[in-house]
Amino acid sequence: MKTVLYVLTGMFIGLQYPLWLGDGGLFSLWKLKQEIATQQAENIALKERNRALEAEVLDLKQGYEALEERARAELGMVRRGETLFQVIERSGKPAGGH
Repeated sequence: MKTVLYVLTGMFIGLQYPLWLGDGGLFSLWKLKQEIATQQAENIALKERNRALEAEVLDLKQGYEALEERARAELGMVRRGETLFQVIERSGKPAGGH
C-alpha cells in the first residue's frame, strides 16, 4: 500500500513540475507578464518623447522663432546689429575684504 502511495505522490509531483516551473508554466507566465509591463511602460515614455520631438520638428519647419531661440541658447548666436551683454556674478567675498 505504501508503494502505491509513493508512486502516486511521485506522479503528482511529476505532473505539477511542468505546471509551475516548466517551459510555459505559471512561473514563466508571471515572468512574461512582468516583461510585458516593463516594455509597455518604456513604450509610453518613448511615445511621449516622440510627440515632443514631432512638435519641435513642426516648430522648426513652420517658423524661424524656434530656430532662432535654439541658435541663441545652444550656439550663443546673436542677430546683426545686436550687442550681447554677459553678466558675471561674483562668488564669495569682495576682493577688498568688505
